[in-house]
Amino acid sequence: MSGSGVRRASIEDLDTAAALFERYRTDFGQAPSPARSRDFLAERLSRNQSVLLLAEGDAGFVQLYPTWSSVRLARVWVLNDLYVLPTQRRRGLARALLDAAAAFARDDGALRLELDTTPDNVAAQALYLAAGWDHFDGSLQFRLPLHTTVV
Repeated sequence: MSGSGVRRASIEDLDTAAALFERYRTDFGQAPSPARSRDFLAERLSRNQSVLLLAEGDAGFVQLYPTWSSVRLARVWVLNDLYVLPTQRRRGLARALLDAAAAFARDDGALRLELDTTPDNVAAQALYLAAGWDHFDGSLQFRLPLHTTVV
């Protein structure tokens, strides 16, 4: 990741990362909750439950979560969050974050990276395709809601 302008965040980056994460959440329509955002990230980072990569100047981040393919007996990383501050967009930071995520997963020996996005997020879809991602045709994603209210 060196030379890409992207670095892996550590617990020492918590305040910066939490501020970015909170901005990401509110930009996607969630109610502000800076303390919960900080606690959430603190738990993920301190327990090594996710990998957070920060873009140059702390202008954006990507967060990856580990999972496994039982059939293939291999690690898979889920790219769950990708965000660049609105004032820093169109500078190649999102692409740098995607490339750094791919490099991280590749170095980790992962089988693949996965992500999903909404059908109306055309800009993100174009970015993913330009970065070499493929559609997961032939499969359907299902969800089982476990709570009727969001906490």
